[in-house]
This record gives sequence, structure tokens and C-alpha cells, in this order.
Amino acid sequence: MRKDLLVPVENLKNSCDISIFQFETTEEIPPIKEIIGQERATKALKFGLSVKKKGYNIFVTGITGTGRNSYSYSVAKDFAKRKSTPDDWCYVYNFKKPESPKAIRLKAGQGIAFKREVENVISKLRVDIPKVFSSREYEDKKNLIYHNYQKKVEEIIDELNIIAKDYGFVFKQNENGLISIPLVDGRPISEEELENISEDEINKMRENSSKLSAEAYDIFNKFRKLDEQLRDRLKQLNEKVTFDAVDFYLDQLIKRYKDNEEIEKFLNEMEDDIIKNLNQFLDREENSKLNEVIGKLSKHEDFFKRYEINLFIDNSNCQGAPVIREVNPNYYNLLGKIEYVNESGVLKTDHTRIKPGAIHEANGGYLIVQAKDILTNPFAWDGLKRALISREIKIENIIKGSVVAETLKPEPIPLDVKVIVIGDYYTYQLLYDYDDDFKKLFKIRADFDIEMERNEENIRKIASFIALHCKEENLRHFHKSAVGKVIEYCSRLAEDQRKLSARFNEIVELLYEADAWADAMGDSIVTAEHVVKAIEEKIYRNNKYEEKLQELFKDGTLLIETSGWKVGEINGLAVMDSGQYSFGRPNKITVSTFVGKEGIINIEREVQKSGSIHDKGVLILSGYLGEKYAREKPLSLTASITFEQSYEFIDGDSASSTELYALLSSLSDLPINQAIAVTGSVNQKGIVQPIGGVNEKIEGFYKVCKSKGFKGGEGVIIPYQNIRNLMLSDEVIQAVEEGKFTIYAVKTIEEGIEILTGVPAGEMNDKGRYPVGTVNYLVQKKLDKYANINREYD
Repeated sequence: MRKDLLVPVENLKNSCDISIFQFETTEEIPPIKEIIGQERATKALKFGLSVKKKGYNIFVTGITGTGRNSYSYSVAKDFAKRKSTPDDWCYVYNFKKPESPKAIRLKAGQGIAFKREVENVISKLRVDIPKVFSSREYEDKKNLIYHNYQKKVEEIIDELNIIAKDYGFVFKQNENGLISIPLVDGRPISEEELENISEDEINKMRENSSKLSAEAYDIFNKFRKLDEQLRDRLKQLNEKVTFDAVDFYLDQLIKRYKDNEEIEKFLNEMEDDIIKNLNQFLDREENSKLNEVIGKLSKHEDFFKRYEINLFIDNSNCQGAPVIREVNPNYYNLLGKIEYVNESGVLKTDHTRIKPGAIHEANGGYLIVQAKDILTNPFAWDGLKRALISREIKIENIIKGSVVAETLKPEPIPLDVKVIVIGDYYTYQLLYDYDDDFKKLFKIRADFDIEMERNEENIRKIASFIALHCKEENLRHFHKSAVGKVIEYCSRLAEDQRKLSARFNEIVELLYEADAWADAMGDSIVTAEHVVKAIEEKIYRNNKYEEKLQELFKDGTLLIETSGWKVGEINGLAVMDSGQYSFGRPNKITVSTFVGKEGIINIEREVQKSGSIHDKGVLILSGYLGEKYAREKPLSLTASITFEQSYEFIDGDSASSTELYALLSSLSDLPINQAIAVTGSVNQKGIVQPIGGVNEKIEGFYKVCKSKGFKGGEGVIIPYQNIRNLMLSDEVIQAVEEGKFTIYAVKTIEEGIEILTGVPAGEMNDKGRYPVGTVNYLVQKKLDKYANINREYD
């Protein structure tokens, strides 16, 4: 046994020294609301939010649970409080170009007032205008016009009859207008007399009528002009009456919004439109069939929509700038849309059906979206980029289907928004590499770390973080011993004795569950016992698959030996992930070597069950063998390597050192101690390299050894660099203390092979030879033998 390679018990876990706490429970310490351990990300976020130039939008990277969502929102809210409240926006009817509704900007809170005031004016006018036109005053003015008209008509008729008498006619006025009547003996002819006159007399009358028309042309022209004057005067009267009624209300509005040119222009155009469409206000026909009435009323009400104000963005209740989190950023939710109604197969719309998107609501403030959500919604990402590049928001529906539809082109609204997109590093890198617009629009990256330094400052901050949640979530306060266990749990999550995890969602879950166990046990304070219980129970809820595997190891279905010695066989270690729980699984790795020239055959690769990283690890073994044993003769062997009873896809290089040990065992014919499992990658120079999941791997093999019964000598070889990652369970540590289990840390293949075989690796002397009986000597001897055999057959 190489005792110098044993990992001391004190290095198996970095226990929290609770003597550093100046409190008994978290009730005694002030809660902390600031985010912990994310200085780089917080500085980047605050800087990005403070820069007002184009393109300084922010992409937040990090894994779920690091506080990236909640902190991004809270810091945006803090910045928003210091900004002025953005303006309201309304869409109104464009009287000159109805297909292009106009956008009107108003100060925050004025939009809803303006909408109500215009609605009130129109409601009153729809009542007042009919009343005015039914009034005695209006009737008197209208009758006066008709009276003057009739007087002039009579004067013209008298003038006309002087001429008409000479041609045997007289002119009279009835309800159908002016008619001419032939004269007989100076009196108007009756109908009976007219029927009895001769054809010659009729022709004579026609001839005289033509002469009369020619001679009295100017007089007839006076009639036409008089009719035009009547219509003009009636129109002027109606317009004057309407103007007085409308101006009474609108003049007040115009004065109220005199500083807003767009509103003043709209109100003036609306006034002209009301006067122009007076009949719509006077339309009160009631004697129609039901279907005609319904159709007419519908069209009648549709007409009045032109006077409605579409309060598009209402910031009346907004304090400071808005912060909008859009959880479903599809194209329409993000950029707005134009809604339609189906009328007889035709889709119709108007300015009141223009609906805002999240970017409109966030205008003047901050918009927060998740990268995966916006990127998986068609057209949404491109639409957002177009708006940011042009600095204006155009509302355009996506064209689809074949239904005939009226189209609108609303006036674009200027855009002033800071966008925060939250995603992972992979998404950020893809966008940065392949989206040319991305690097121009998102110049700030706020990268949230998954871990922080384990120092007294951060430990105390974690304690204050616990105090905060106890207060805000109404949890029992934590005893300092419980806080210590939470700190150790943070290091276990970080897989580093010198670090603390920044995955705060998992930490908070532990707080909730520890509190629940304290409640179940009837305790008023959460202690270390409750935290440990919460961790154990969470594992139990999620480790069914691990237990099933352990049963298969115990009953011999899965072949793993934890005692004895075997040539070319070794116990490797892998990590399995079942969602909320990861655990270590031992795997028997076997190697067969024989004469040949094919080199090392990776059976998993041959059956397409291994990934590129695992394949690379196997190829590295050839480099190691070649440099170490084939400097004078070609490397002549065939070796097959496989993970026995493995039916899943394999990737990663953490078993490359394990495979190399088995390969050396097969070549040297030295058996490997089956009580020892191995993990670690290796480079071509034989240096053992660190791997991930070291705690799970050690504990996984420990459980197999425990189920099979300890026989002595059980243990695990890990890379030396992984000592700092050890945060083992108390059970494993106790087994090490009692001598039941051993953990070795090696730097080189030479150190590891000596532990596994009990035979020194052997160092090459000045003559390029290895000491007799050493592992390297036996391997070199076997390879030389293979080379000679190959040469003979060649």
C-alpha cells in the first residue's frame, strides 16, 4: 500500500466551523437582500442599464437558479424608479388617409382623460345636434330662408308670365315645381278642353312654347340660380348650426390641449368631419323592416367608430418607467397586432382594433424576455431586432391564409427601450457567432456565475440570506449548526471545498424542506439534524433507480467484484443523472490484448455507443503506449476495450486512466486488485487529470462495497487535483476513519498502477531499460514479443 498517496480524513470534506458565527440563530442577524457572489454580473447589468446609447441592450447568461431572473428584474425596477414616467399613446382615425391611423403622444395620465373627453363630446353631440335641428329657432331660420326664396320665386313667375301671356301660356308653381299651362281666351285651359283641341292647335302651342323658352331663357336661369342659392343657404345654415354645437364642446378641448399640435390637428379635422357628415347625427329612421333596421344601425354605429380614441398605451398608473416581463414572447405578444372581425367572409378592422405588444408597454423603460422563448417563436426575434435597429415600432400582421382582409398601416411609434434577454452561454455564443445584428444590439453581457469563493464574508452573507427567507417566507429560524450544514451543502453543490454554490433555488428548496422537517418533529428552531434529514429525504425521493442498480450489483446480475485479483479487468466509475439526483455507478471494464497491428479497438465506438470525447480518450492510450514502449520497435498489438454490461451511450474521458490501467494489466499479465475502483482521465504523457462527479463516484462504489460486505482493502483512486472537490458524506468519512474504506489520490499512471497491482511501475534507466519485474518491464517485454511475432509473419 502506498500510504503516501492516501487522502487524509481531514481532506475528505471541508466542514463549516460554526465558531465564526456571532449568533445562535438567524433571528439575531439582519437579512440581506443583495445578490451574493455575482459581482461581475451585477456590475455588467448596472453598467448596461446606465448607458443610454443605441445598442447597449443586455444579454444575461448563467444557469437556472443563480438569481439571474429575479436580480435582472429587481435591478431594472431600481433603475426604473429613477426615470420619468413615459408618455401615453393613442391611435386615432386618419380623416385624410383612413388606412393609416395616426399615433398621438400625450403626457402620462392624459390619454385616458382625452379618450373620455372625446367620448363625452360625441355622446353629447349625438343628442344635441338632433335637438338643435328640431328647435323652434332653427325652424324659424329655415322658414325665413324658404319665405325669402318663395317671395323671389313669385317675383320671377310674375316677370315670366308677362312674356308667357304673349305666347298663350301662364306659369304656376305646385309641389312638383314650376309648370306651364296654355291659355284659351285669356284663361288657363282645362284638361277637358285640352283633350278636345285640334292637332293644329297643339302644334301651334308647341311652337309657342319653344319660342317662349328661348325668349325667357335668362328668366329660367334665374330659377336655377335661385334653387342653388336656396341649397347653399340651407347648407350654410346647417353648417353654422352644427358648427356652433360642435365648436361649443371642441373649442374647450382644443384650448385644453393647445400645447399638443397633433391633438389640435385631430380635433379640427374631427370638427370638419362631423359637419361634413351631419346626416349621420340626424339619422333616426325607425320605420324599416327588422333586418334593414339591424343592418342600418350596425353601419350607423360603425361610422361613429372613427371618433373613438384607441388608448393604446396608458401609463396613468405607472410610477417611473415600466419594467415588462413577457413570458410568452410570440410575434404578436411582443410587437402588437391588428385584430379583425369577419363580416360575410371579409375580414374588417379599424384603428380601435390595434393592440399593443410588450415592447409598446415597455417603451420608455425595460423589457425582459427569455432567450429560448423568443427564439422558438417564429418571427419574434427578427421583429424585435427590426424595432431596435430602426428605433420605431411598426405594427404589421403576419400574412397567412387566403381570406380577404382590409389592411391598416398604423403610424409607427418611436422606440426607446432597454431590452434584457436571459439565456445560457451556449445560446449567447450561437447568436454572437452567427447573428450579425446580435453583437451590434447586445453589447453588454452579464454573466452569472454558478459558484463563489468560500470565505467568511460569503459564509456570513449566506447566513443573512437564510435570515431573509426565514423572515419573508415565515420559516423557523435556523440554528447556527443548521447554517453550517447549509454551507457544507453549498460546497457539495459546487463540488469544491473552496467554493460555495450560487444555485440559490436549490438552497432555498433546502431551507423550505428543513423547515418542514422541523415542523414535523415539533421543533421551533431548525437544527443541523433537520437539514441533514431534508437532504437524506430528498435523496430518498429520487434515488429509486440507484437502489435498483445496487440490488443488481448485490445479487450478481451486474458483475462487479469488490475483492480478489484479475488480469485485464478493472472497476471504472461513471455518474448517472436521473433528473434531480445524480449518483455514481461502477462499471467493469475489460481489456484483451493479442498479436496484431490494429492497435486499440474501442468496442463502444465500433457499435456507435460512444461519443467523440470518449473516443479521444481511447486514442490517447495509443499515444501513451507509443511514446513509452515503442521508441525502438513499432507498436505491434491489437487490444479491445469495452464497458461490460453497458447498454447506454458513453461519453467523456474520465475513464481513460482506468482503461489504461486495465491495458497495462493485460500486457503485463499482472492482476488488478478488484477492491479498488478508479476514475480519472490521462494525457499522452501519463499525467492523471481531474474529472467531474468525484463525490458521486466514490459514494457509488462505497455503496456497492457495503452491500457486498467489506472484506478489507476497498477504496477508490482519484486524480490528485480532485482532492479539493471532495465533500463526501459523513458515512463514507466514518468508514475511512474506521479503516473500512480508502481513498487514494495519484498524479501519474505509475503511482496508480502500483496501487492496483502491488508492483512498482519502474523507471527507465540510462540504457533505456526498465528494472526487471516492474510493470513497465513486463509490458515492454510483451510488446517486444508481439513485434517479433509480427515481423516473423510479415
